[in-house]
Amino acid sequence: MLLPASRRESWTVLGEDDTPLAPIERYLAYLSDIEKSPNTVKVYAHDLKDWFAFLQTRGLDWREVQLEDVGEFVAWLRLPPAGRTGRVAVLPSVSAHCTESTVNRKGQPADSRA
Repeated sequence: MLLPASRRESWTVLGEDDTPLAPIERYLAYLSDIEKSPNTVKVYAHDLKDWFAFLQTRGLDWREVQLEDVGEFVAWLRLPPAGRTGRVAVLPSVSAHCTESTVNRKGQPADSRA
């Protein structure tokens, strides 16, 4: 979406109820404010969407995440989307959904990339 006042591209991540997720909105606004490129903001939006989707499937609050949860997130990223819900078994012969570089980027804390 283009912001009307600045004509800069903006990204929004919606929750289950189709409303913007406030913590993500604040962070993406911060990235835009410090003039990160629109592509960088877009990548962060997609990565944070995946993180919050993972947290939702596990019933976790983003403010109470443990180190073990980050490890599980990395393993979850490697699953094909159909296997991420837990309703489909993924055989060991199935190749990883994300490349190693994508998994490394998504599994890295966002504040260390900014």
